[in-house]
Amino acid sequence: MRTHLKSGALLATITALALGLTACGTDSDPDTGGSGSDDAAADPAQPLSVAANPVPHVEILEFVKDNLAEEAGLDLDIRTVTDYVIPNTLVDDGDVDANFFQHQPYLDDFNAQQGTDIVPVINVHLEPLGLYSSQLDSFEELGDGSTVAIPNDATNGGRALQLLAGEGLIELADGVGAEATLGDITEDNGLNFQELEAASLPRALEDFDAAVINGNYALEAELVPAEDALILEDAENNPYANFLAVNAGNEDDPRVQKLAELLNSDEVRQFIEDTYNGSVIPAFGTPAG
Repeated sequence: MRTHLKSGALLATITALALGLTACGTDSDPDTGGSGSDDAAADPAQPLSVAANPVPHVEILEFVKDNLAEEAGLDLDIRTVTDYVIPNTLVDDGDVDANFFQHQPYLDDFNAQQGTDIVPVINVHLEPLGLYSSQLDSFEELGDGSTVAIPNDATNGGRALQLLAGEGLIELADGVGAEATLGDITEDNGLNFQELEAASLPRALEDFDAAVINGNYALEAELVPAEDALILEDAENNPYANFLAVNAGNEDDPRVQKLAELLNSDEVRQFIEDTYNGSVIPAFGTPAG
C-alpha cells in the first residue's frame, strides 16, 4: 500500500499548526489585497479572485486559467488556501469574490454556525471519501481494539461514520444521516475512534489502524483513492459534490457566471477524467437546494 506519509511523531505539531492556520490564517491565508471588493465585483473587466484548496481545486482552476479563461474574456486570480475555514471567511469578508473547495452539507453547517450567507453557484466534481491504512490490506482486518481516525468537522465526520456503517463496521441509530456523531454509534464492534482535523489525517495515518480521509487530502498525500482505499464512497446519488460558491447576491456577477460555465465545460470534464483516473469524478450541474 502506498503511504508517502511523515512520521506519526509529528502528529501533535501538525494538529497544532492546523488549528493555528484555522484561527489566524497564517501561511494558508493568501494575500487579500486583490479584487474582492464590491467595486471590483461591479466591473466585469476586473479579475475574479477565487480561494481554493490545492488538490484538485486549484489544479482545475489552473487548467481553466491556462486553457479557457483568456478566450472567454475572464481574468482569473487563484488564491491557494489549505484549510476548510479560511476560504469561507475570505468570501464573507469580501477579500475574495468566490471560493471552490466545499460541498453542500459543509456549507450549510458553516452558514448556520458562523451566521454567513454564502451560496453555491455550480457543482464541479466529487472527491470520494475513503478508508485508508498503512498497516492493513482489507477493512475486514479491523477488529476489537482497532483505532480508526475520522475528520473532526461536523459534516465530514458524519459522512465518515456513514461510510463505515455501510460496510457493517459499525451500526448507527435509526434515521441518522450526514449529521451522525460518535454518540450515534449503537454498535462499535470494539473499534475505537479518534477525531482529527481533516488536513492532518493523511500525515497521522501511521498512528492508527485506519483513517477516513477526504479525497483532496488523500491526493495531496500521493494516495490514489481508486486504488489505495480499503473502502471508497459510491459516487451515485452522492450529495457531496464540490462547487463554486459566492456571497448571496453575487451569483449573477458576469465573471462568476463565466467561470461557472467554464467549470462545467467538456474540456474540464476531460481534464478531470484524464488527470485523476476515478479519484476525482465530474459532477456537473446546479447544486440541489
